[in-house]
Amino acid sequence: MGTVSLRLPNFLHKEVKGIAKEEGISINQFIATALAEKMSALRTQEYLEHRAARGSRDKFDSALSRVGNNHPLDENDIAIK
Repeated sequence: MGTVSLRLPNFLHKEVKGIAKEEGISINQFIATALAEKMSALRTQEYLEHRAARGSRDKFDSALSRVGNNHPLDENDIAIK
């Protein structure tokens, strides 16, 4: 496991310490989880931008034209088995 020395402004350290205590986890665990969440969000954005760049309006319109004029089912129309 890697080690990072991190300097935080006092107000931020106080907030992190309080939240970590409320959650019953260490400050290190809180920061590691927050970092993982941020990285996941950034990677997701990159993935969606990459997929969007490969998109084609013609292919979208073609797929949409095959749907027809169907309307979404109302929850009362769905039979539960």
